[in-house]
Amino acid sequence: MGQTKEKNEILEWIKAIIIALIFFFIIKFFFVTPVAVSGESMMPTIEDGERLIVNKIGYKLGDLDRYDVIVFQDSDNKKLIKRVIGLPREHIAYKDKQLYVNGEPQKEPYLSNLNKYHNAGLTEDFTLEEYTNQDKIPEGYVFVLGDNRQNSKDSRMIGLIPMDEIIGTTNFVWWPWNEIGAIE
Repeated sequence: MGQTKEKNEILEWIKAIIIALIFFFIIKFFFVTPVAVSGESMMPTIEDGERLIVNKIGYKLGDLDRYDVIVFQDSDNKKLIKRVIGLPREHIAYKDKQLYVNGEPQKEPYLSNLNKYHNAGLTEDFTLEEYTNQDKIPEGYVFVLGDNRQNSKDSRMIGLIPMDEIIGTTNFVWWPWNEIGAIE
């Protein structure tokens, strides 16, 4: 009788572990996934080596917003983390370190710490046409930049990002422990 009870207990543990693994993979595959930051393109907002949680479904239920931080894969299948600057049907321009969307100046509060981090200018002057040959961002695409504009592989080099290639949005650092918290 003791052996049967032990066998039942072992089977229950195995079932619990299998169910937990199934839930883990369902959540990871459909809802959230971790991503490691590699590089300095989002500094000082996001540091090299930090680990983020990517929400894979949230933006699909709603719209992407300007300044959302997104994760997508480039043509080399490397995951990139950038900030959405321009949305469909918008014109983007920078003049004298000021972002203009459809001719209207925009605030970029997340860049305030960059002045302390980087002595050079934040962003060179440019227009959407100079990098994309388009006067407005087409439907289904976004224009992205890294916060560390002087050291970022972004829409200025790789072009507009198709929305269907976005893995998800991120706004939470979970590692290292001393950096846990929301992303501005």
